Amino acid sequence: MPANYVLKMSSDQQYYFILTAENNETILTSEMYRAKASAENGIRSVRENSPHDERYERKISSSGRHYFVLKAANNQVIGNSEMYSSEDAMENGIAAVKRVGSSARIKDTTMS
Repeated sequence: MPANYVLKMSSDQQYYFILTAENNETILTSEMYRAKASAENGIRSVRENSPHDERYERKISSSGRHYFVLKAANNQVIGNSEMYSSEDAMENGIAAVKRVGSSARIKDTTMS
């Protein structure tokens, strides 16, 4: 199964996307956007920034779980990862975003 950016609409009519790996697991979730074009621009930003290791901020939550944030060159947050049980699992998540971020196809679920 190919990796995908799944463009979605929330219950309060905002747009967001998730990046799924080849196994259909979510590896990155965007912020909420008021306009669909802004969410599409967010996808372009992930495509551009995901190959660069310096754009990943590795973090640990207050509960001790590992996660990462992908940032643009201007330091603006583009997306957040899921919570991981270990640092190695988080690094695998970053590797997955690097691997598929620039080439994943867009699956628009907002058009019904």
